[in-house]
Amino acid sequence: MRIFLIITLLIFNLNAKSFFSNDEQAENSQYIGALKDLLISTQKTRGLTNSYLNGNIEAMLLTYGHRDEMKEAISEMEAMPLAADPIIHERASAISNALIKLNRKAFKKSPDVVFDEYTEQIQQILMLAQTVSKRGAKNLNPLGKELLDVMMQINLPLCEYTGQLRGLGAGIAAKGKITQDQKTKILVMMNKITKLTNKLTSTIKEISTNNRADCNKLIDKKLSSITKKVSDYLKLTKKELLKSDNITYDSDEYFEKGTDLISLYIDVFDMNNKSMLKNSQGWF
Repeated sequence: MRIFLIITLLIFNLNAKSFFSNDEQAENSQYIGALKDLLISTQKTRGLTNSYLNGNIEAMLLTYGHRDEMKEAISEMEAMPLAADPIIHERASAISNALIKLNRKAFKKSPDVVFDEYTEQIQQILMLAQTVSKRGAKNLNPLGKELLDVMMQINLPLCEYTGQLRGLGAGIAAKGKITQDQKTKILVMMNKITKLTNKLTSTIKEISTNNRADCNKLIDKKLSSITKKVSDYLKLTKKELLKSDNITYDSDEYFEKGTDLISLYIDVFDMNNKSMLKNSQGWF
């Protein structure tokens, strides 16, 4: 009976983890970490540029630091083995070139135009994330594939829609008024944030329940914090931006509250990425 239990445990553990280390999974983990950094720094650059162009002069200096972070993330991505994939390399290079050109001219454009142009490049980053998810997942462990998918397909898009709301909302607060078109855009973003938050929570809870040995034990607590923070931020948006004809809410504060929320998403992303890296380490 004892031997049977030992064999059962061994089989269970082998299903959870490969017999040998999975170097490709470790490389994927490193690449998507840099990709996430590129997304976040580009979002912050977009939001602060929009805030500056709408009258928040103090936001201007902050953009330069985030532009530097964009360059650092791109350099890290280019130095990693996954960058040798021809399709990934082509798409990453196109994004890099477009962002360099956009950063040079951003302060000379209108707020709406520059916001949309940064958003377009962020969409390209998300498409690159999907490419990595498909092309990089071929030789991953089962848990690695699940975690890669949730990070690329749910976690990063959730960061982006919240980043859009943060950037657009901060610009509206800086200007002190909102258009009907902006109201419509915000309502669409809020709806997508709500749906993706629910999907992120349910998906990760299922993964962590089935893979307790490799997943962070604090992730459920972090997901609960996200649910509350999302609710608070959307209520704030309705009260201060959508239901007010004379907007007086502080632009910087709105931006910071959005950043706090996105930081929670990134905490979950990093937890899952560490689990993916841990799962890449086989028994030998």
